[in-house]
Amino acid sequence: MADTPTGWVVVGVDGSASSRYALEWSAHEARLRGLGLRIVTAVEIPDPRDPLAGPAIPANVEELPLFQDARALLDYADRWIQRVYPELETRTRVALRRPAEALMEAAEEPGTELVVVGSRGRGTLASAFAGSVGVELAAHSPVPVVVLPKEHETAPGVRERVVLGVDGSPASRNAIDFAFAEAQRRGTELVVVCAWQPITAFALTMGPLPPEIFDEEPLAEAAQQTIEEAIADYRKRYPDVSVTVRTVRAHPAAGLLETATPADLIVVGSRGRGGFRGLLLGSVSQAVLHGARGPVAVVR
Repeated sequence: MADTPTGWVVVGVDGSASSRYALEWSAHEARLRGLGLRIVTAVEIPDPRDPLAGPAIPANVEELPLFQDARALLDYADRWIQRVYPELETRTRVALRRPAEALMEAAEEPGTELVVVGSRGRGTLASAFAGSVGVELAAHSPVPVVVLPKEHETAPGVRERVVLGVDGSPASRNAIDFAFAEAQRRGTELVVVCAWQPITAFALTMGPLPPEIFDEEPLAEAAQQTIEEAIADYRKRYPDVSVTVRTVRAHPAAGLLETATPADLIVVGSRGRGGFRGLLLGSVSQAVLHGARGPVAVVR
């Protein structure tokens, strides 16, 4: 009998097309990492006696149709994974709580290395893992969160890459480390993107402008320097990773989305420069999550 895995990838499922893609992606990721796979679904059971008291767990919870549907979904997901990845250790769980709470609890358990969720739910469990769950998890999870798009687009003939957004902020260091490790694990190219925008539009309301304000070359050079400084140590730590550096004249989210194909894994920090305390995620992270055609990893 195989040894119990030392770590786990956690995936949330609800029977939707998005969560089926998340299940497949997470199983592949668990295999790459040599980890087990925990498959979680959530069932919220309201107390009919007091709607203001919040969810309650009746004594006969396992006899309720909703719970039985959840159990059947997990059994199906487990059987499917075992057919595709028979060597993979799997465990299943029905959580009687909000979907975000269920996955956050799993994320905080010892051994969890990654949480995966679809961006939209349309399944029989009342669309349990909807888009807001991914945002909430990405903002608070102690481990990286990967959000899969609503509809998985294919990119025939396109080799998978890891596409990393860098802005030079201290918060992006964990994202850089994660991206290099993923590229090495997958044997893929790492594309590091730093976006810059002309400041002319923002300065037009400030009165007469000096001619040098229209020179965009220094901005492009500064973006290039930002990338090189940010990844210098990681190049040394991951010498086998092939790195391509790109500076793009665009909004950071637009630059990442235009660079990445559906086959790529986009990696962003949860909040970079300009982030405000109290916001769930930085504006760039949220825009990428909503616009990506492939998986997005958000790293705190």
